[in-house]
Amino acid sequence: MLRARSASREGAHVLIDTYGRVATDLRVSLTDRCNLRCTYCMPEEGLQWLAKPDLLTDDEIVRLIDIAVTSLGIEEVRFTGGEPLLRPGLVGIVERVAALDPRPQMSLTTNGIGLKRTAAALKEAGLDRVNVSLDTLRPDVFKTLTRRDRHKDVIEGLHAARDAGLTPVKVNSVLMPGLNDDEAPDLLAWAVEHDYELRFIEQMPLDAQHGWKRDGMITAGDILASLRTRFELTAEGEEKRGSAPAERWLVDGGPHVVGVIASVTRPFCAACDRTRLTADGQVRTCLFAQEETDLRAALRSGAPDEEIARVWRLAMWGKKAGAGLDDPTFVQPDRPMSAIGG
Repeated sequence: MLRARSASREGAHVLIDTYGRVATDLRVSLTDRCNLRCTYCMPEEGLQWLAKPDLLTDDEIVRLIDIAVTSLGIEEVRFTGGEPLLRPGLVGIVERVAALDPRPQMSLTTNGIGLKRTAAALKEAGLDRVNVSLDTLRPDVFKTLTRRDRHKDVIEGLHAARDAGLTPVKVNSVLMPGLNDDEAPDLLAWAVEHDYELRFIEQMPLDAQHGWKRDGMITAGDILASLRTRFELTAEGEEKRGSAPAERWLVDGGPHVVGVIASVTRPFCAACDRTRLTADGQVRTCLFAQEETDLRAALRSGAPDEEIARVWRLAMWGKKAGAGLDDPTFVQPDRPMSAIGG
């Protein structure tokens, strides 16, 4: 159980909360737009996208990351969306962040559609690795899940990322009842064959339609049971896991591993080391938070870096002990995953 600290550390040069957790991992959403319409994320017609003036500019994004890295102890930066490859200035942003001192580790979460075209340029700019979302090996199921016929583009994007050296290439998969819930062993066999690191993610209550139901989701236990019908899995253990969200298992003794992110059934809030920045410049302490803190207003009012850092520290100081998914009063966030950043 987490215990709140009695004395404030707001003035320290880290993003610490009252439970002693220190955020060293920054997730930056570059856009809320996406070129897929995944059924567990948004409706077929899409969403009301953020207006361009509301989005952070490239300069504002780099400035906030600079503050996070040089003044707040951030060591890793993950670019997310929506679909971050839709951000026109992405390569330039990566290049500028790579030039920071100290230089953070940089990764990207993407649906992979644009990777064939951009992987080499992103690697040259300084990106270290990618996570690619792919829920199925079957093009027809992909079309049903995403409402787009782009399966071949994702596969080609994955190969391009691997060939460019954006490794380890991690593949994120969500299993949905009646659609792809039988594919876990096939996905793992395919990932091992192509030297990708597969990670299954439990479906989370972050869909724009608010249609998520706990009793309808495929759980971590379901996934592991399915995988064990074909593979021997050996747990790596908590010592190796650290603050990573995925529990990892060696596949048939290794060296390949498979991960399961059980955000709902096995929450890992006690080890959380993340802070989140939305595409419109709001700090979020948790994917499931109801509250946000506005950094965009501070940026555009001329606040100095020290004041922005102070506001950011204060926001993280108020981070809650957990996401509250097991609380009967849990309310799904109003903003969907595409707006928050994964």
